[in-house]
Amino acid sequence: MDNDILVSRARTATITQGATGYLTIDLAALGRNYSKLASMLAPVRAGAVVKADAYGLGAERVAQTLYDQGCRHFFVAQFVEAVRLRPALAESAQIFVLNGLQPGNELACAESGIVPVLNSLAQWRQWSATARRLKRNLPAVLQFDTGMSRLGFPWEERAELAAAIRDGANVEILFIMSHLACADDLESGQNGEQFAEMARIADEFPGFDISFANSGGVFLGDAYHGVLARPGIALYGGAPNAGGNNPMEPVVRLDVAVVQTRTVPSGAKIGYGGAHVTRRQTRLATIAAGYADGLPRSLGDRGAVYHKGIRLPIVGRVSMDSTTVDITALPEGALSLGSLVEVLGPNQTLDDVAGDAGTISYEILTGLGDRYDRQYC
Repeated sequence: MDNDILVSRARTATITQGATGYLTIDLAALGRNYSKLASMLAPVRAGAVVKADAYGLGAERVAQTLYDQGCRHFFVAQFVEAVRLRPALAESAQIFVLNGLQPGNELACAESGIVPVLNSLAQWRQWSATARRLKRNLPAVLQFDTGMSRLGFPWEERAELAAAIRDGANVEILFIMSHLACADDLESGQNGEQFAEMARIADEFPGFDISFANSGGVFLGDAYHGVLARPGIALYGGAPNAGGNNPMEPVVRLDVAVVQTRTVPSGAKIGYGGAHVTRRQTRLATIAAGYADGLPRSLGDRGAVYHKGIRLPIVGRVSMDSTTVDITALPEGALSLGSLVEVLGPNQTLDDVAGDAGTISYEILTGLGDRYDRQYC
């Protein structure tokens, strides 16, 4: 074997053994989450949102796992994501670009067999012009704004779009779609408002299948499902709806190593700005993860990590590469250099951390950095 390969493997093994953090991604749980959602949706098809590198967990590995579970419809946000993912999936898998295309990407998209989600007349015209240039029909999805005011054809463009379709455009429309803004809140009145608007759009554009439900929308009932649902966060173990029990299995676990421990007296200032001042003698551990690794700065004096089921509060401000926690509740000597504490796991879910940080599980998951040793199981 080539000596350079041996050296590279030795270095990799050394880094893995002494990693500052271990992010464990349970692909089996991911597959079970997909199967659960697919069963709830049947006979409606279940796609999968794998944008942002599958919410930070590795789009290729995640998409291949979901493909093996029967998923054939994959949604990314940007064209570059689709280009990277395309070689990892069989030709029977369709990849859709939710944000549509920036000018200049149309030809490459057509040649790659990737399907853009068109959000405006400008994108429609660019895609139609590419089809004319290639002298063939090109597939696309049409997204409509039903009240979120983010992406999709606005109401004032619908009449012109309908006329273009009637005139026999060279765009093959696979289905029409919209996105629910409040599906995580089952009681939100905006869900019904968007549903009513989507029904009006379906009347204006008859004959096309509909894709409407995201993760939360799956739980709003059959009427919201259309023919193709697009779950995202629920696949990765995040709660699809606010409040109540999370029906999804956790997919990620994060354990981070201790860099240093110390004992400080009452009145000691901790971290940047001296934001935390101890009120008693306190034993501290500094762990090897900070806001560059996905622990939001807002967790300072609010969040926690765990060791053997014991909560260890974060004290002071979260730094870029490190976070300090109060370990006084542990027996002396329980933690030392290299010991691991649980950031995500049995004692603390994605949504728990998000709640402490004043954010959402999506931001926690997608923010996990690339300095952890990633282990797929």
